[in-house]
Amino acid sequence: MNRIYFSLLTFLVLLLQACTEGKTKPVTAPALPAFSAAEVKAKGLEIATFAGGCFWCTEAVFERLRGVDRVISGYTGGPEKNPTYEQVGSGETGHAESVQIYFDPKQVTYPELLEVFFATHDPTTLNRQGPDVGKQYRSAIFYHNEEQKQQAAAYLKELEAKKAFPNRIVTQLQPYKIFYPAEDYHQDYYEHNPNNPYVQSVTAPKVHKFEKQFKAKLKTTTS
Repeated sequence: MNRIYFSLLTFLVLLLQACTEGKTKPVTAPALPAFSAAEVKAKGLEIATFAGGCFWCTEAVFERLRGVDRVISGYTGGPEKNPTYEQVGSGETGHAESVQIYFDPKQVTYPELLEVFFATHDPTTLNRQGPDVGKQYRSAIFYHNEEQKQQAAAYLKELEAKKAFPNRIVTQLQPYKIFYPAEDYHQDYYEHNPNNPYVQSVTAPKVHKFEKQFKAKLKTTTS
């Protein structure tokens, strides 16, 4: 019993260290930049912005989805301009850790993105995802146009109607305003830091669950 208790305590300590210190580890390769409006138009892409807890997890999931061109981790939903990770982490800026998803609507639709979004995080926990607690970890959809708003609202209504979750969905539906890319070391964090304790205990299980559940919609390779 003592050994079991000690092992559990050690795991919790490592997880806490990953949450508070692990995100300061730099990536091993340059991060891809966000697309400009001109590039989005030229490539025929659309943009979706979701917040579903730690952006390491959300980014890693959507990067594997067929039809997604690029995923950028960042901050949105708050009034502070150009916030840093430390500022957002305080929970006082109003921002949420989120992802900007550039996708090809000819290969994957917005409702399909919503399906993945709700299948890979818990939309019923207010300002919390697993070990991550605070407003910056809230569940939110930031719609870019009226069509996205209507599709998201309809999907939320459908989930509630069929009682897809045992508890009430608390996902916020808000208009998109501005997105601030996170520091370079946050981009593609899952790929560059596979040995991070948080990645191993939280991100990896989510990614593996997604890959199993959405096997038919996966890319053949990930960027």
